[in-house]
Amino acid sequence: MDRLNAQRDGLLQRLRDYGSCAVAFSGGVDSSVVAQAARLALGDRAVAMTAVSASLAEGELPAARRVAQQIGIRHLELSTREFANPAYLQNGPDRCYHCKSELYERMAQAAGPLGLAVLVNGANLDDVGDYRPGMEAARQVGVRSPLIECQLGKRDVRALAQHWELPVWDKPAAPCLSSRVAYGEPVTPERLAMIDQAERFLRSLGTGEVRVRYHAGDVARIEVPPDDLARLASLPLRTQLAARLRDLGFRFVTLDLDGFRSGSLNHLLAPESLVLKPSPDLPVRGS
Repeated sequence: MDRLNAQRDGLLQRLRDYGSCAVAFSGGVDSSVVAQAARLALGDRAVAMTAVSASLAEGELPAARRVAQQIGIRHLELSTREFANPAYLQNGPDRCYHCKSELYERMAQAAGPLGLAVLVNGANLDDVGDYRPGMEAARQVGVRSPLIECQLGKRDVRALAQHWELPVWDKPAAPCLSSRVAYGEPVTPERLAMIDQAERFLRSLGTGEVRVRYHAGDVARIEVPPDDLARLASLPLRTQLAARLRDLGFRFVTLDLDGFRSGSLNHLLAPESLVLKPSPDLPVRGS
């Protein structure tokens, strides 16, 4: 408990030092902890901002609204236009860079008139070693990551969320729907709707964490916890699952025998493609 209290106090002090902030708020556990801390540390000088676009799974926005209301933080919804960016639609390894650049630019535009000094996100210490092009976008726009600055990892963040009785403390990670589309396959709202409905159907069957990955040829590659594989592959559930996903527009339906694993599409990338080459058109603003 002493360690948790020290982490809590350190995070609150870090946010006080910012003076005021706008929080990139998805409603997931990381951004909810930052929003809660910002509200406690800064009061009305903290505002949560949520990106709204076709890449947001159904139900995520209402859930984010409920968490923001519980926290008591002012909550703004920003319509982002990443689908107007050809580089985003092409779905290269830097897709997340273009998405986050759009988000942070919109946040900066909204934060200025409100007198908010700092943009912050919910990146935590465990995100540092992974391939995350969005972190480069954050650096370029001067976004701060208080969880990283306070050396807080995933387990620490969930402990704080539980300490603050946030309803998302045990919520599984929910990356944007575009992360399910294999690199090089164009991202479209229609494909994301197929993925979203397929995942919601799988959750209705009682699966835990689930990802429906979209591959060329309208192939669905389903990732679920290994304990769910045999159940989904057995009759009559297998037939029901395949029929539902074909109704949604998938031509082939497959179960990944390796089970659920975050970021599995990154294994398709050549090592040299994991080195992000940021756009020269986006200036570095400092931190």
